[in-house]
Amino acid sequence: MRKLWFITNPGSGSTNAAKCAALEAVFGERGLELAGRTDFPEQPVPDAVALDAAGVDTVVLFAGDGTINAALRALAAWGGAFLILPGGTMNLLAKALHDTLDPEAIIHAAHGAGARRVALPFIAAGEHRAFVGLILGPAAAWARAREAVRKGRIARLARAIRAAWSATFHRRGIRVRGAPGLARRYQAVFVFPGAGGMDVAAVDARDWGTIAQLGWEWLTGDWIAARAVTQVHARELRVRGNRRALALFDGEPVTLDPATRIRSAMSGKSFLATRAADPASAP
Repeated sequence: MRKLWFITNPGSGSTNAAKCAALEAVFGERGLELAGRTDFPEQPVPDAVALDAAGVDTVVLFAGDGTINAALRALAAWGGAFLILPGGTMNLLAKALHDTLDPEAIIHAAHGAGARRVALPFIAAGEHRAFVGLILGPAAAWARAREAVRKGRIARLARAIRAAWSATFHRRGIRVRGAPGLARRYQAVFVFPGAGGMDVAAVDARDWGTIAQLGWEWLTGDWIAARAVTQVHARELRVRGNRRALALFDGEPVTLDPATRIRSAMSGKSFLATRAADPASAP
């Protein structure tokens, strides 16, 4: 790690301008050169040609799951390294890669002798990727309510909650094939990447209490905590039927064609890890 490009989202409460400036000061303390900075989404993620032209060897991502996902997708073919710093709500990738959630401590450790480049599993579905998790089904409509909470748009929040509640409670659930034991319709199907396949958890929320909990977890940020009920392991999934399905890739909404193959994959050894344990075995 020598020459960096810093990608962040300064509009987020977790990655505000003061915190970004503090991290840039740490880069200077370590003698690291900052070749450029991207404030996403106002500025586009630089492509591999631009990074190589600037001599960048490491992209530092200080952001939430959605921004990290966008950057990793845009730079999937780039040969450099990624340093993931905790700048979101759950920070699951940072937890998998590092023993601490202190961004400054991670930078110091990553520039030390103990850092190494590792591969991480992810969910692949056509052009889409999920390094944290994929959600399929009507309950994914809660993402719009969560976005309204983030932006403080109260009027839009009320409409989004009503729409999400209706979608979750009144729409027919989603069915998938390829997951043994999941034969019913579900309000949400959670898919998590693993080194040996995919962990699949299906939520059959037919009572008010379960749906209320599901919605609350979305609004408070930890949407993974809402998973419940049936859990199985699968190598490949597809949505049953012929209708396009709402899906969340690392929290970002996508309309997925039912013919799309959903599978597990492994990245190249592109992620800087400072954690003592194998990141693939981390929670």
